[in-house]
Amino acid sequence: MWAYPPTRKQLAVTIGVFAAGTALIAVGIHLSFANVAPQQARTKARSDFVKSRLRKYLDD
Repeated sequence: MWAYPPTRKQLAVTIGVFAAGTALIAVGIHLSFANVAPQQARTKARSDFVKSRLRKYLDD
């Protein structure tokens, strides 16, 4: 049960949980931006493959 005003322990727990959540979000953002280039390369390769297959089928 939380009391108002919060005790020192409750404030410490709140700050700790907030810091942990912030750290998880920061790591997720970092990994997301770090992996953008390989994902874009795979998407472009897949798109080029589909385009070439469609051109092959439609040109024949």
